[in-house]
Amino acid sequence: MPDVLNAPSRRLLSVALLPLLLLVLGLQPASCGGQETDSLSQNPPSPAGPRPVVPDGYFLFPIKPGKPNFLTGSMGELRPNHFHGGLDIKTDGRVDLPVYAAADGYISRLKQSSYGYGNVLYITHPNGLTTVYGHLNHFKGASADELLRQQYTKQTYELELFFDKNQFPVKRGDVVALSGNTGGSAGPHLHWEVRDAKDNQLNPLQFGGFSEIQDHVAPQLQAFAVEALSIEARVLGKFGKSVFVPKVPALPNGGGNVWADTIPAFGTVGFLVQAFDRFDGAWNKNGLQRVEVRVNGLPIYKHVVDDIPFPEGSRQINRHTDYEWRFTQGRLFEKLFVDDGNDLTIYTAGPAKGRLRVEDGKLYAVEILLADSYGNTTPLRFVLRGQQPVYYKTRSAAVKKPTLRYDISRNLLVATAADPDTAATGGPLTLFKGNRRLTLRPSYTILSENTYLYDLRAGLPDSMQFGGITRRFDRQALIPSGQDFAFTTSHLQLGFGRETLFDTLYVQTGYKAGVWTVHLPRTPLYKPLRLTLKPETDVADKERTAIYSVTANGGRAYVGGKWDGNTISAPIKAFGQFKLYTDVTPPSARLLRKGPGGVAFKVGDDMSGLASYKLEVNGQFHLLRFEHKNALLFSESTDKVGPPLRGPATLYLRDQAGNEAAIHVVL
Repeated sequence: MPDVLNAPSRRLLSVALLPLLLLVLGLQPASCGGQETDSLSQNPPSPAGPRPVVPDGYFLFPIKPGKPNFLTGSMGELRPNHFHGGLDIKTDGRVDLPVYAAADGYISRLKQSSYGYGNVLYITHPNGLTTVYGHLNHFKGASADELLRQQYTKQTYELELFFDKNQFPVKRGDVVALSGNTGGSAGPHLHWEVRDAKDNQLNPLQFGGFSEIQDHVAPQLQAFAVEALSIEARVLGKFGKSVFVPKVPALPNGGGNVWADTIPAFGTVGFLVQAFDRFDGAWNKNGLQRVEVRVNGLPIYKHVVDDIPFPEGSRQINRHTDYEWRFTQGRLFEKLFVDDGNDLTIYTAGPAKGRLRVEDGKLYAVEILLADSYGNTTPLRFVLRGQQPVYYKTRSAAVKKPTLRYDISRNLLVATAADPDTAATGGPLTLFKGNRRLTLRPSYTILSENTYLYDLRAGLPDSMQFGGITRRFDRQALIPSGQDFAFTTSHLQLGFGRETLFDTLYVQTGYKAGVWTVHLPRTPLYKPLRLTLKPETDVADKERTAIYSVTANGGRAYVGGKWDGNTISAPIKAFGQFKLYTDVTPPSARLLRKGPGGVAFKVGDDMSGLASYKLEVNGQFHLLRFEHKNALLFSESTDKVGPPLRGPATLYLRDQAGNEAAIHVVL
């Protein structure tokens, strides 16, 4: 029987009609039975446990309650190395808007910092939930007075305090702070979270009742992908990821996106999407709250971003998304299958973890539903057609000289080679391991480039040969995830903990001209890796010499390190290149202003960065606030404890390398 989905009949009015169409024609759609496609009901329940019952209206909106508000960030947005853990609320492009307590409770924690959440306040409520208010400009009330007193006692601005429930009670609607732009904030706004007793970050919008935020806009699809996940799998006849970008707008009245052409596939595949959401009256792009996948009407996957463990679970974003594709291609895809090493509880999936096993000759009607916190949904529909892979080739006259390159996808070596002499036939690739050899035939040939696949779990080759080209295999060892492991060369040592890796790593290292290469930046780490460097020559000034991460364009960032004899060790959070630098230059400061409005300094350090600072006026300590993103140290007009800012003063600075400076001024 001919393929009923070939042109012109494969132009679908709606994939949702496919199963009925197949029955009319006497065909059967593929069943979703079997281990690879078990339905969602077999997924174990989340271990998070029951949540407190929070009625609508329990929480007061913390900025301009009762008036229209707008968000710059939603819960679960995909940020570098973390899920966004709450709401970013606009503050009219300015600071010092009143911030209101969302419910009765007590101030349980205050922290002032130049990094991260900046000035942040925590209110714990009787039901066990805690609301978090970040990037504040100033705290208000008795807790602010206690913080200032403690800062002068300890002579430091950077301070975190914890309070008992009877110390600083608050009522719903009390002004507890003023909004700001402190810490890692890129503009004035309030970062607001709801957390449970285990510090899981919960989606504030799931509690409902916030008329201040309106959303009638459905999510928008940017692209989707189907990826071959096993050595025999193919999509469009190829191994790897096939990306589909809609050329036509979504159908009206919630019809969503329909990919009209059937997509030939085989073996175990996974789906990925790139999409965003918007709120009413705002143009900034926000994240999705929920994504569901159905195949032939049966659910195989769902994730709901309403609950993220803090802080450990947040770095799981680098497994939830395709980190490597983002790093190399610039497109941010969310995986719609649970990849190895991902232990978040936001997923509902069967034993196949959202993967689909595509069989030859069968059809699979796929529906992906994109949703936001307000129930606005956008469906995506397409059809996979099971097609047994066979060797095929297309030729190109552009092949001028032999080429051989390779990469690793999961546990598979993917080698690509071309040779003018074998362009018509597709020549073999030979792998060498000691005195053993293995000859591979190409899986397919596209434009005279042959693709070869090999499972590295069968053994790591030393080299490979195609025609007259020989390439060394530069991955030095297989590093298993989930266990302690040490890898050592003559130039470095890597110490892997049980949670350092998401998945098996085929590690690659190198050393040349004082630069250590530690694998590839496109591979994410879950927990820090202990890096030990072994310099070729003695380092004269070890006290001021540390590890720095470096980039190809000359950028560098202080990592640190502790010396032990002639080696130096430090934890690193990302793979890349590293170099030792000796910092002998002390920090600097320039007086910007003085007078009744206070004092301000512009500070700088050329290498390791500022570690500590202290201002003394007439020999007495005076508190200064530091904002690293502006490199500013300044006094605050709300400070009524410090000595008068008049007379001789000295600003003491110390950088991470231990260099010190004393800047003398008259105020």
